[in-house]
Amino acid sequence: MKVTQEIALKKIANRIRYDVLQEVFYGKSGHIGGAFSCAEILTVLYFNEMNIDPTKPQDALRDRFVLSKGHASAAMYATLAERGYFPKEELLTFRKISSNLQGHPDMHKIPGIDMTSGSLGQGLSVANGMAMASKMDKSGYRVYCLLGDGELEEGQVWEACMTAVKYKLDNLCAIVDCNGLQLTDTTDNVKSLKFEDIEQKFRSFGFNTIVINGHDINEIMDAFSKAEEKKDMPTVIIARTIKGKGVSFMENKVEWHGKTLSEENFKLAVEELTKTMSEETDEFFAAKIEK
Repeated sequence: MKVTQEIALKKIANRIRYDVLQEVFYGKSGHIGGAFSCAEILTVLYFNEMNIDPTKPQDALRDRFVLSKGHASAAMYATLAERGYFPKEELLTFRKISSNLQGHPDMHKIPGIDMTSGSLGQGLSVANGMAMASKMDKSGYRVYCLLGDGELEEGQVWEACMTAVKYKLDNLCAIVDCNGLQLTDTTDNVKSLKFEDIEQKFRSFGFNTIVINGHDINEIMDAFSKAEEKKDMPTVIIARTIKGKGVSFMENKVEWHGKTLSEENFKLAVEELTKTMSEETDEFFAAKIEK
């Protein structure tokens, strides 16, 4: 059963990437690299992990999600549309002046957005507040917060870490999308932030830490399960990812942090993703037959 589930979720992640391409190409603006690197993480959260219902986006008992790296909004919108929060046709309005789908998510315009975000470094503080409210109200919902690794250069992130540990927010799970690149260069060259050091930084603040391959569906699912089991301390999942994952000429290229697509690049990217999606469809049916 786990095999078919893994393949089904991989298919969803690549549909999300395909929709991100559409958004950025027709919107003529957007951040593809960091949207592609978190596709599997968002897929597992919204299709396997979180207690949510698209027909009740304001349910008081729903799990909460904060996209602290708000510039990856194209992936957020594609995920919500795939999950049924709004029609996929709206994705083609991405970043248009009259659209609800702006460059950073707005909780007042889009169902399923729990927090308006975009100013880097602030998301974990907001997630702390949500997690504290859940405990105070005894509501039982969990809170998830996705940060970028470049975002860890913001001091407020570490202030939020101290708060999360102080109040033993075991219903809080932070995820760091560690693709190693930010706007102008590698995170190592910008502020000597190496992937190998990130776990120790969080652990020194008192977090339960889990390191995974952020594109491995099973590792992501297992990490969330372990996070739920941990008591009296918050968890951070440190996910090693590839910026631009899924399109060969975008992978690990800093220029694809925020770059629009030419018609030629769009066609090449669609061709690669379509081929991958087709191969995974074959794999999915083969797995179903085996079971």
